[in-house]
Amino acid sequence: MSMWRALRQMPAQAGRPEEEHGEAVRASDSDEARDPRHEPQSTGSALLMAALTRENLQQALKRVRANKGAAGADGLDIDQTAEHLCTAWPAIREQLLSGTYRPSPVRRVTIPKPDGNGERELGIPTVTDRLIQQALLQVLQPILDPTFSEHSYGFRPGRSAHDAVLAAQSYVQSGRRVVVDVDREKFFDRVDHDILLGRLQKRIADAGVIRLIRAYLNSGIMDDGVVQQRTMGTPQGGPLSPLLANVLLDEVDKALERRGHCFVRYADDANVYVRTRRAGERVMALLRRLCGKLHLTVNETKSAVASVFGRKFLGYAFWAAPGGVIKRRVANKPIATFKQRIRQLTRRNGGRSLQDVVGRLRTYVLGWKGYFRLAQTPGVWRELDKWLRHRLRAIQLKQWKRGDTMYRELTKLGAKPEIARQVAGNSRRWWRNSGMLLNSVLPRLS
Repeated sequence: MSMWRALRQMPAQAGRPEEEHGEAVRASDSDEARDPRHEPQSTGSALLMAALTRENLQQALKRVRANKGAAGADGLDIDQTAEHLCTAWPAIREQLLSGTYRPSPVRRVTIPKPDGNGERELGIPTVTDRLIQQALLQVLQPILDPTFSEHSYGFRPGRSAHDAVLAAQSYVQSGRRVVVDVDREKFFDRVDHDILLGRLQKRIADAGVIRLIRAYLNSGIMDDGVVQQRTMGTPQGGPLSPLLANVLLDEVDKALERRGHCFVRYADDANVYVRTRRAGERVMALLRRLCGKLHLTVNETKSAVASVFGRKFLGYAFWAAPGGVIKRRVANKPIATFKQRIRQLTRRNGGRSLQDVVGRLRTYVLGWKGYFRLAQTPGVWRELDKWLRHRLRAIQLKQWKRGDTMYRELTKLGAKPEIARQVAGNSRRWWRNSGMLLNSVLPRLS
């Protein structure tokens, strides 16, 4: 039985609750507000009832399926969770409305950081909890997002990392060549629950929603089968985590806005652009105080007041073209990470066909180029393309192995006999041949 059928089994609404308040009440009028056969003692949460309407849950399910993702601590994937919810959902919904629901612990996993420096910790909720969080996100985001700073770009509808990079470029172009680059140490692990919920309660006066979010924050982390309780942090991995981060950091954004600063924030990455180093030091001192009020710590090793041309933001760096025009480029570290990954995918001892190698490469390269498409350095793209094709030609040479095979295959491809003979005569020098004579025979191998 599909999860769609499980949601369709939800009974229809028996009637309006006695009290109506909040923006989301009308959304629940056409759906189930409570089980007519066994009414739980509701928390009176209009937002929570709106989150649990049939249409909202179905939309949340689409997003959870689209995001795919691994199983949580219960070991159930999406299809297995569908079977479970066919019978368990009425009881779960009753617990949600009565305020007695207790989320499962998140499953701790670590992934390498994009820049290759260390690992990033994730907390993977169960599919059931991802569904509930996504449904809650869809109700809260339209209320909270309009209250956030215009300088915030991370995980917000209609905004992207590219928008943040373009905004940063405009500030540099305006003459602000000094950047206050602030790194908050282990931000998602250090979020103070009481401070976060206090800030959220000022925006959402709904006890049922606050209670449920606190339950998620306190749900614990399962590591190697052992559940560890936590008193701080909102691990990355759940749908609500980015929204909660924006709620907390919006206080810092608004403080910078009141002082008229030009800045860009994407999740916990923030850059403030000023004209002088002295002004930058004052802003850095201000940010230390603001972070201290939120019980957050500035990572002094990674943070700095420096020239914008020596720093990166969201993988991009800036350079000054002739005439003083500020342009974008891929920062050095992402290029090094790209090359490292390409070397892994194009090892000549992998035992895979060239077609298989190209198939794996295509997914990674297209995604990488899609993100860095704003770079204004065509020469870098040409050099990377040349280097990548060089590696593919080397794989092809090694797979042909013997000199007579190389000679036969090259002549089939239209190589002149003398060129094919030269390549075949150095059959073990794959890298050298693939970058010189072979380039004229297989110039567009990809």
